[in-house]
Amino acid sequence: MKNNRYLPEGYRIGTAENRSYVSSLAGLERAMTTDAICEAPAIMCDSENYDLRVDLGGVIGIIRREEVQLTGAGEELKNIAVITRVGRAVCFKVQYIDTSGRVPIAYLSRRAAQLECARCYISDLVRGDIVPAKVTHLERFGAFVDIGCGIVSLLPVACISVSRISHPNERLSLSARIYVVIKSIDPVTGRICVTHRELLGTWEENAAMFAPGQTVAGIVRSVEDYGAFVELTPNLTGLAEPRDDIVCGQSAAVYIKSITPERMKIKLAIVGVYRGEILRDGTVPRYFINPAETKHIDYWRYSPPGCGKIIESVFT
Repeated sequence: MKNNRYLPEGYRIGTAENRSYVSSLAGLERAMTTDAICEAPAIMCDSENYDLRVDLGGVIGIIRREEVQLTGAGEELKNIAVITRVGRAVCFKVQYIDTSGRVPIAYLSRRAAQLECARCYISDLVRGDIVPAKVTHLERFGAFVDIGCGIVSLLPVACISVSRISHPNERLSLSARIYVVIKSIDPVTGRICVTHRELLGTWEENAAMFAPGQTVAGIVRSVEDYGAFVELTPNLTGLAEPRDDIVCGQSAAVYIKSITPERMKIKLAIVGVYRGEILRDGTVPRYFINPAETKHIDYWRYSPPGCGKIIESVFT
């Protein structure tokens, strides 16, 4: 995979290079000449044409409605797609600058930046590539993540972690900067689906942080007739004996009775429960794969050696 310069929106806005482009007329002219991709906040959408106004200091920045987003053949750009850009960083290329008036007007294109990203970066991605992403929207079925210049992919809820959750907001937050693995690419539409759980460690890697006899904090994720599943880490869950006073979402203090790798089983005893989840910074997951060093994986196995139940991901 090529070195990525097509980062999710918001990643470049505070960089010195970006500031040098958007902080002056001369900088914008240089960005236009060099065909640079820049970022600035969208501060308004007008009610007549649905054009975006972009904050460029002493220069008025305009993204025409038709230049706001790259769309597929026959796909119509909805007004809501324009409106929801307001208040967020948007990437763009400078198309031309009108200096005939009292205040210069820079006409910008987000679509052009996305088109370059799609052609020069997204089209080169393959299954198993590890890429930076930013959470843009959360639905019960999954999270939408920006994988480059505002181009969005779906992260299904089942792929966020091995430990089951009922909604992505139990694990992720809006604008969280994460990494994802390319899971599938539709050969017809080019739409990309991504996964995240492979970065959060195998059963063994997570279980190695615990030992029988410890009392640790967890989150009740599921309550069944035969017991309660308590999450110890996003990729590790143990089973506690049933109790009448526990519900999903509660924090719990649990005693680790036993750890059995060949069965992927952790037996727990609930010491106490209380309202509210454990405070975990969902914007900074703990990764067992360093994305700065590992850019691609072909295979990931969650299950320990010798375990009859195989949980794995194959990307070849």
